[in-house]
Amino acid sequence: MSDSIKTLIESRVSTGLYDSSHTLSDDVVNELVRLATRAPSAYNLQNWRFIAVRSAQAKARLKSAAYDQPQIMDAQVTFIVCGRLAAHEGLAEALQPSVDAGIFDQAMLEGWVAAAAAGHENNPNKQRDEAFRSASLAAMTLMLAAEGMGLSTGPMSGFDPLAVSEAFGLDEKDLPVMLITAGYAADENWPQKPRKPVEQVLEIV
Repeated sequence: MSDSIKTLIESRVSTGLYDSSHTLSDDVVNELVRLATRAPSAYNLQNWRFIAVRSAQAKARLKSAAYDQPQIMDAQVTFIVCGRLAAHEGLAEALQPSVDAGIFDQAMLEGWVAAAAAGHENNPNKQRDEAFRSASLAAMTLMLAAEGMGLSTGPMSGFDPLAVSEAFGLDEKDLPVMLITAGYAADENWPQKPRKPVEQVLEIV
């Protein structure tokens, strides 16, 4: 493993305190999301969506929907990471660039689309599970990308999904899965907390 990747994983903390005197450019926000979309997803569904909350007005709306947690106001940006339901409906479009690049052919595209439709259509539980999986993988990828760019992040599950959807005009297929604050950490944050030893969580069979 690359020493840099190992160091990022071992040093990453869930940041709750930010230095609000800094700003982030649009280019940095765009790059974080570009890297997040390199995460894997079933069938390459890419069933995620990101809303970058940066303005004071938008931060206030999100803070209200997240039980008034202050880090939303102090962080340079908070990403609302959504999973998309019924993603199989747009799979052909998502896969077409792979055909254009010669990675696989049209017949394989059509086979994947048929298989995804068979598994996901009329199966809301599977759609929801897949939305959570994909959004979670993208969220972790975004956090590691931020660490690699010298930024700090904090994942947040403490929010009202319905209030977030209403405050940001999400449609019924956008499922808010996680909030990720990102920016420049203040000095008072805790270090990474100790983890359980591997022998408690690993079984090799």
